[in-house]
Amino acid sequence: MPVRHLPPNANLDHLKHQAKDLRKAHSAHQPDAAQRIREFHPRFQAAADPEIFSAQFSLADAQLSIAREHGFASWTRLKAHVEKLTPPDRRELPRHEQIDDVLFSRAVELLDAGDEAGLRALLQQHPNLVHQRVVFEGANYFRNPTLLEFIAENPIRHGTLPPNIVAIAEIVLNAGAEPSATNEALGLVCSGRVPRECRVQLPLIDLLCDYGADPDTALQPALGHGEFEAVEALFLRGAKLDLPAAAALGRTEAFRQLLPLADSNDRHRALALASQFGHIEIVKALLDSGEDPNRYNPVGSHSHSTPLHQAALAGHDDLVRLLVERGARLDMKDILWQGTPADWAAHEGRTELEAWLRAQPDTKTQP
Repeated sequence: MPVRHLPPNANLDHLKHQAKDLRKAHSAHQPDAAQRIREFHPRFQAAADPEIFSAQFSLADAQLSIAREHGFASWTRLKAHVEKLTPPDRRELPRHEQIDDVLFSRAVELLDAGDEAGLRALLQQHPNLVHQRVVFEGANYFRNPTLLEFIAENPIRHGTLPPNIVAIAEIVLNAGAEPSATNEALGLVCSGRVPRECRVQLPLIDLLCDYGADPDTALQPALGHGEFEAVEALFLRGAKLDLPAAAALGRTEAFRQLLPLADSNDRHRALALASQFGHIEIVKALLDSGEDPNRYNPVGSHSHSTPLHQAALAGHDDLVRLLVERGARLDMKDILWQGTPADWAAHEGRTELEAWLRAQPDTKTQP
């Protein structure tokens, strides 16, 4: 789920009210509150809605959730940011322009310029640079990357990569990049459009896997962003075809073989991905097996929305009709923009689908 960006004139009292409102929504057992808590409160990351609603949820818990929902590690850090006396807010700048550390900033400049000799010399002179992390607050990912993660241009900073980025990446890897950074870099490469557009996505995947990156860790990010060439490359490097992957790719036979053994988490993610990419027979099979079309999608799979939102956004008309026929609610609102599936269809200019959705009778009311 994307974070909620603070406005330039963020007010601490308003944020306190947000925390109080979240507590009230928790007490009222509102599904969107459970989804926000699950995504942003570390204690509830694997909890189902009933477990979240039955747990004590203090004001401190609510404030931590609100802070992390805005991209800050704690309420204290969010409070310090809002109360600081040195504007402007730099979070709107490209990541490389937010780096205060002079040496780290220089390393990123050399990486972006494709300066192999300069980067190699800098890392030899300052070997700890390859292990150092820089902290970016107010973001939902790329929050504390090492130098290696900058090879993916994800998030987009320049919109391009140097032609020799594979050689640049190898210099950083040879300098001693840690396994966790290698896996993180692989996920960013596999889920970003710039590496693909620059025709370096597949070589970078091979390089990172050669240096020990686990292809399974990047499979879900690649699937969620529709980077199917990257997905196939990950399979070649040993990634396993699980139920969510089969659902996203529309591999119906493999899906049916995997379904009986899949756990509830994989079934939930499979419904989200099959709805996103319009695989109606797979969605039908998941609904037949008891999946709820009105659950918010799982964390990491557009969790601010429901399957019906994603199907409407993509214009999968027949799938939209199936979901509605099988009980998908028309009034469920996404968590970020408070839009219904009809609103999402309207946003994409899908006027006929929007009209059909708005013409359906409302059978339920969202809490």
